[in-house]
Amino acid sequence: MAHELKFGWLSPVIGNAGSDHQSIVLYQQDHILPEALPFFDSLWIADHFYGFDARTDPFLEAWTTLTWLGARFPNVTLCHHVLGQGYRPPALTAKMAATLQTLSGGRFVLGIGAGWRAEEYAAYGYDFPKPSVRFAQLEELIQICRLMWTEDHPTFEGRHFRIDDASAPPLPDPAPRICIGAFGAKVGLPLVGRQADQWNCFYLDDEDWKMRLGIVRASAEEAGRNPLAIEVGTTIERALPTTDAESEALLDHLSHLHELEITHFTMDFGHPPTPEHVHRFKEQVMDVMRSE
Repeated sequence: MAHELKFGWLSPVIGNAGSDHQSIVLYQQDHILPEALPFFDSLWIADHFYGFDARTDPFLEAWTTLTWLGARFPNVTLCHHVLGQGYRPPALTAKMAATLQTLSGGRFVLGIGAGWRAEEYAAYGYDFPKPSVRFAQLEELIQICRLMWTEDHPTFEGRHFRIDDASAPPLPDPAPRICIGAFGAKVGLPLVGRQADQWNCFYLDDEDWKMRLGIVRASAEEAGRNPLAIEVGTTIERALPTTDAESEALLDHLSHLHELEITHFTMDFGHPPTPEHVHRFKEQVMDVMRSE
């Protein structure tokens, strides 16, 4: 199964000294996204509660922000990068996802992972068990979501979570696709193979990438799934190109990653002051790759 080449835009919800302590997404929604998003397939928002420098730096909540942007920009797929499964009870996550899928006209992808930022869980009073438990919880959450999205009277009894006739009308049509953010070879990637419609993972080098993709696909086969049905993506943290040479270098890098079967590129350009170089990226990188 061949997947269409796609580009996503990650809009930072953080504010720091570089943005005069204003959440970058607030600037982008007025000055960047109206010109950028017509060229992009998806819009991504990170899920944390406070930033990585000073805790007093603004950091907007992910569900609320993505819902707001989904209303303002009605022609782009919406995904989180990625939700921490332990931040919200599974049934609530399922209900929120069904609601946003309905309100957005079917544009929502549930981007979710096992969570990793222990200090944030502790600060908010959430449990933070060991990785094997968090991923087992994530798998049960996904099972609960799919039941609540497709059944009128869903019931589930797992090791970690349970629901009893947890109706969530209206059922979303279609049910949201699920993007799992995972990197770990022992637990996370096999879960991707069993459950994900889409996978997002950081790229380190070619051999490492081939190893991790191999685990995902082998696990999908073991689960009786078509491994090529899983859309493969990565996130690129890089400033927009400002010269022809920078565009060529970025084009070479993304084209190489595409040869490694990555088809969904989520671009984190940080805080570009103007949309000027968005057009350069579109013409000198995106258009070239799509034409090929």
